[in-house]
Amino acid sequence: MSSVATQHVRIPLRWPEAGTVTSAVIWWPQVDPGAPGAVLAHGAGSDRTQPVLRAIAAGIAQRGHPVALFNFAYAQAGRRRPDPMTRLETTYRDVLAHLRGLLGGRPLVIGGRSLGGRVASHLAAQGEPCAGLCLLGYPLHPAGRPDRLRTAHWPLLTGPILFVSGDRDRLCDLDLLERERRAGLARADHDVHVVRAADHGFEVRVRDGRSAGAVQAEIVAAVTGWMATRLRAGATARGPQRR
Repeated sequence: MSSVATQHVRIPLRWPEAGTVTSAVIWWPQVDPGAPGAVLAHGAGSDRTQPVLRAIAAGIAQRGHPVALFNFAYAQAGRRRPDPMTRLETTYRDVLAHLRGLLGGRPLVIGGRSLGGRVASHLAAQGEPCAGLCLLGYPLHPAGRPDRLRTAHWPLLTGPILFVSGDRDRLCDLDLLERERRAGLARADHDVHVVRAADHGFEVRVRDGRSAGAVQAEIVAAVTGWMATRLRAGATARGPQRR
């Protein structure tokens, strides 16, 4: 495990965002300066201080990858209701434009938990350069509404993509995820890691005999293992690569 330092940064935002700046924290391990990094966003109704997401980010950094978490503009402004998708995309783009310089031009995985991963997937479909997508609890559909799939943009994705989903996630029916992956991700290398007994927030019940720490460690191992096998050594951050 690498020793890790943290850096807090302020990031300027373009009009018409809810504010003129947002904030991010970067975990810096002592690693090769070319090691791939990750920029991750939070889910709806939370912010970058969400404990599970912070634990996963810090764990990835301890495995040797710089990781940044940031607030969407609405969360930075203290609101819980997310902005429309176009504004969320603008915030994510502004954050990436700022962090690319700080992170030294290394290959960057983008993604996040739930809504944050969904927004990142929209950017990748629109051509935003990245080395891959890390989708933690992708909200495939609203709870109880498997007919309202959030996959229309998937055919534009070129991967590599990692989905990490709990088998109790009410926003991601695993059978539907398998079907939609096969139908919509023909141009992408895509993998799924299923977390036993975990719900949408990667929480587990006492009766399942698993601790929160064990679940988080499993997710960290899945993400860093995927980064090691799927991201080409020395690749530049020029966007997901086609097979």
